Amino acid sequence: MIELDRIRFGWEEDKPVIDGLSLKIRQGDKAVILGANGCGKSTLLKLMNGLVFPQAGTIRYRGEPLAKSALADRHFARRFRQECALLFQHPEAMLFNPTVREEIAYGPRQLALPEPDACAERWAAAFGLVPRLDQPPFLLSGGEKQKVALACVLAIEPQLLLLDEPSASLDPATVGWLIDTLLEADTTVVAATHNLSLAAELGSRCLVMGEGGRLLYDGPVDAALANLALLEEARLAHRHRHRHGGATHAHLHAHDWDVG
Repeated sequence: MIELDRIRFGWEEDKPVIDGLSLKIRQGDKAVILGANGCGKSTLLKLMNGLVFPQAGTIRYRGEPLAKSALADRHFARRFRQECALLFQHPEAMLFNPTVREEIAYGPRQLALPEPDACAERWAAAFGLVPRLDQPPFLLSGGEKQKVALACVLAIEPQLLLLDEPSASLDPATVGWLIDTLLEADTTVVAATHNLSLAAELGSRCLVMGEGGRLLYDGPVDAALANLALLEEARLAHRHRHRHGGATHAHLHAHDWDVG
């Protein structure tokens, strides 16, 4: 569905965030990108969404080059923007409409999808946002903003859904509902996180990134989470020192945390 071949990208050209990365996302994949803060997870999603472009290497979407020139073609751009949606790590970066109703309806309306207002009400109901429909998004709590942002990307019914820390600020019940929804949907999902529990529940395939945007692992989620040496190299696990009686021992632990 989307293929990256020897990608190199840096916000400063002589300081690559991602260097020599290659991967393929197949239609129907439920893939999780695991990595510590600063490893390039968010940058990788932006590259896959055509928001930034590599300084070297190529990206193809359904066999077609994903480049500035391709997105300058309005027919390709319209199709790509409807099929590929990105949830940003910080929902404030996505929200700009005067009400929650208009926020959720904005994408369907811009893409000329049928009944954008009914779509907004349907997704608001799914996320428990109906009482907030006519309120400004900037007045909502952090968790409610995250729900609105998720509703926005789901409302356009994308075929490739890119999620950057999707469980941030969400309560456990909403996280569980979101996982069930994504697993049941006929949608290709790529979710970036350092939440190990989310990775275990959401994905069947795991991509582990290390420092310098290197791909350390590409394979089954269960095997990745059981490999403490891999998690330590990716800075997703670390060694604790414990004192037992008169002796001190160091143990390797993988920890679960979120960015709420």
